[in-house]
Amino acid sequence: MDINDARVATTVLGLVLFIGVIVRTWSKRSRRGFDEAAMLPFSDSAAAAEPAQSAGEKK
Repeated sequence: MDINDARVATTVLGLVLFIGVIVRTWSKRSRRGFDEAAMLPFSDSAAAAEPAQSAGEKK
């Protein structure tokens, strides 16, 4: 086995891993989790944890 065989094996392994990531990302099983993550900036749970204060309001 020479260096070119190792290069070919590394390239093929990288391609297989890349295709695996693409398939996992676009699978219907992962969609629910990605949809929930996409809505995180719009959730009210962060706003409920930190009450908003107006500029003139003091504690």
